Amino acid sequence: MATLESPAAKPTWLEAFSVYLKPRVLIVIMLGFSSGLPLALSGATLAIWMTESGVNLRTIGLYALVGLPYTLKFLWAPLVDALDIPILSRALGRRRGWLVFSQLLLAGAILFLAFQDPSRVLWPVALGAVLVATASATQDIVIDAFRVESLDTSEQAAGMAGYVAAYRIGMLASGAGVLTLTWWLEQIGVPRGTVWLWGYLAAAMLVSVGIFASLMATEPAAPADVIDKTRNPISRVLLTAFGAFREFLTRDTAILILLFVVLYKFCDAFAGVLTAPFIIDIGFDKATYAAVVKGVGLAAALAGGFAGGLVARALPLSTSLWIGGILQTMSNLAFAWLSLIGPSVPALTVAVIFENFTGAIGTVIFVAYLSALCGVRAHTATQFALLTALAAVGRTTLSSGGGFVAESTGWFWFFVISSVVAIPSFILLAWLQLRGHFRELDKRYEPAP
Repeated sequence: MATLESPAAKPTWLEAFSVYLKPRVLIVIMLGFSSGLPLALSGATLAIWMTESGVNLRTIGLYALVGLPYTLKFLWAPLVDALDIPILSRALGRRRGWLVFSQLLLAGAILFLAFQDPSRVLWPVALGAVLVATASATQDIVIDAFRVESLDTSEQAAGMAGYVAAYRIGMLASGAGVLTLTWWLEQIGVPRGTVWLWGYLAAAMLVSVGIFASLMATEPAAPADVIDKTRNPISRVLLTAFGAFREFLTRDTAILILLFVVLYKFCDAFAGVLTAPFIIDIGFDKATYAAVVKGVGLAAALAGGFAGGLVARALPLSTSLWIGGILQTMSNLAFAWLSLIGPSVPALTVAVIFENFTGAIGTVIFVAYLSALCGVRAHTATQFALLTALAAVGRTTLSSGGGFVAESTGWFWFFVISSVVAIPSFILLAWLQLRGHFRELDKRYEPAP
């Protein structure tokens, strides 16, 4: 048996890199682009469009609420597991049918938003943004399930690494890409009110990348334990939601696993919430922040994502989690060091590169672990949506008190404390190892030949 914990089962570094060229992984990478594409269209890009249209800042701030579907997507994830899409699922399969359906909805929502005018009536703009976010969140649910089900265990980390890289490129296309296009159109004389229409139309056309990937993909094998389709739809959805919870909570050490999911990325999130205010506060201007954090930082994050995929593919999963966790902790100390150095661009560049590189490594390894936890294929979409929602607790609720800590201690000790809060996750990781948690994952997820 090939296992995650057995060193003999692990490939060489060259073999680990070659996994990125497999058709299944390439499909996942293209789907990552499609997943990242809509985010800015209902967020930063829309905010700039509204600013240019004369909408006041209070109203623009309230539009952040249109992103709620991304947080609440676990509520309708059971629909994806329990129901088929008429015609599409029959022609393409359960997962691919949902993929194409959600992508068509996404393209339609972007087109609807493209034809709105924030300078006149705002409620259709809000409706369009909510539709984009909802269709995008639904697509994310399906893509996550498809990725987990279609890739072997040995391919999960590489698939996630490529997915994360393509996701960021998709965000770049709908953010900087759309903004660049609108700027160019203005330069050649196209009216400002019209350039945004063409920008969003271009973004809608890019959804075709995901549709192409969905059509070219191979449908994952249907699970043996799928809910009986002779039941009525409401019953199937309720049974799916109940089954997803029951299957997970009846596992040994389930509570410890859930705590570990909450806490593993907590130290990274705790510091990350205040990284931007810290950089500005110690004396850097916004231009420097944008150039270093958004430019150099993006490149480091892409490199870190692929590095994380190589680590998780070449090393046991438990070992990879240790490496990712320790690196994340050290990255916070890099900002503590920067607080002592002051506004030095070279020092900022070093800290940002290290933080983005190590953070991406930790993210890819962690998501590979979450993927391994989704043990019943009939519940993949539901379980993964629930786990990612749980993982977001550290980034949102638990990190919300970071500002109070920073004001009380100063920046140096804030980042030191943000490193120390990683200790509970290390204790849980060691305890799960001792309880045989990762050996159980090995037994459940044997890679295909």
